[in-house]
Amino acid sequence: MSGLGKLWGVGLGPGDPELMTVKAARLIGEADVIAYHSARHGRSIARSVAEPYLRDGQIEEKLVYPVTTETTDHPGGYEGAIADFYELSAKRLAEHLDAGRDVVVLCEGDPFFYGSYMYMHERLADRYEATVVPGVTSVSAASSVLGRPLVQRDEVLTILPGTLPAPELARRLADTQAAAVLKLGRTFGNVREALVEAGKLDDAFYVERATWQAQRVEPFADVDPESVPYFSLALLPSPAYASRLADEPEVTREQETHTGGEVVVVGLGPAGPDWLTPEATAELAAAEHIVGYGPYVARVPQRAGQQRHASGNRVEAERAVEALELAADGAKVAVVSSGDPGVFAMASAVLEQVAAGHGAGARVRIVPGVTAAQAAASRVGAPLGHDYCVLSLSDRLKPWEIIERRLDAAGAADLVLALYNPASRTRTTQLAQARDVLLRHRAPETPVVVARDVGGPEEDIRVVTLGTLDPASVDMRCLLIIGSSKTRAENGIVWTPRTYE
Repeated sequence: MSGLGKLWGVGLGPGDPELMTVKAARLIGEADVIAYHSARHGRSIARSVAEPYLRDGQIEEKLVYPVTTETTDHPGGYEGAIADFYELSAKRLAEHLDAGRDVVVLCEGDPFFYGSYMYMHERLADRYEATVVPGVTSVSAASSVLGRPLVQRDEVLTILPGTLPAPELARRLADTQAAAVLKLGRTFGNVREALVEAGKLDDAFYVERATWQAQRVEPFADVDPESVPYFSLALLPSPAYASRLADEPEVTREQETHTGGEVVVVGLGPAGPDWLTPEATAELAAAEHIVGYGPYVARVPQRAGQQRHASGNRVEAERAVEALELAADGAKVAVVSSGDPGVFAMASAVLEQVAAGHGAGARVRIVPGVTAAQAAASRVGAPLGHDYCVLSLSDRLKPWEIIERRLDAAGAADLVLALYNPASRTRTTQLAQARDVLLRHRAPETPVVVARDVGGPEEDIRVVTLGTLDPASVDMRCLLIIGSSKTRAENGIVWTPRTYE
């Protein structure tokens, strides 16, 4: 790149020229060309911030947007007009760079944080030496003028554009502790609606032109929508800090004897709202926090003010500890499980952590749900009509030797078996071994129900025999019911008689 000019994307910070970095100020003063964006009225906020550091003789390239919020007759619409503008602007800057001139592109805030410079960078950085100088963001500036920390310790900060649909904004606001919502102006009403839906309107602050002489800070709920410019944001600062600022509540006699909150472990049933009990529905609606495996949390209807804590499939202990710690601080927490929480699910995981000393002072209750075995049985008749055994084939938490011994005992006792977790991507041999163990005690003609995604969009129910069962056709979303010697299957109906002759 010898002989070519250098491209600099320079962050100016939030608006106060004294909050610009020393490096940014130096580069602005040294540059051959200063480029900045403006609307068609010609005024540039970026230039006004950088003006104290400009020098005589510099070339100024004013990049005037062809359209901002108004309509356009461009054949590609707004996006087409803006794309053409960026291409033309990049060509203008390239002419200076080819001539050996260093170009500084001014950008309010930080160039790579919703910054206008990034569109020049992606068009020019592969041909010229390009460097970005970071700047103080509007979010940091808003926090400083508000006088409250954004986040502390393990709190989560979420940055959102106000242009998202209100339901999506509400979901994301409910899922986080602290947040900043940018790009207000015309989106103010949309953002206000989302804050109301998330139950966080009273906690939100409005910050306009942070660090400018004309800055404005007030509770979001008090703002007149007609007075809101683009350079403003909504801020939900650290909730832990806010709680410490609040007055200590009066302690009642009941609280003196039991200061903690409550964990309710709720069974969602196998799929969809039709399988949810009224009791479970009421508990989910009353909870302040929903904790669970991500896909199960997603099944819970959103409620204003409710915080959601989704996690992966293999962190049951951590999930239980998180719920108990929230409850120990006085919150009402619902831990969700598919099916029934007491069947290979979160009820025992929570109680195990209680026994380990977590969640001191918190109450724990269990709300049952329709089990996967019950749901699968209902699709074919009554295969669980007599004594039956429920067994998981997963050897992640117990050795296979124990599973095999229990299979052998259940087979010898002539019990119907409901087999959970029959296979997965990493467990491909257990089902074939289980079939072979049971064939020691059952005839090959024994009915087997293979139920997949019961109640879901991919529901598939098959009735085969133990001798013809193909383990390769079974995955983690399946549940198997293997009949006893008395179980009958006729015309797709499977049942086990209550009489035992």
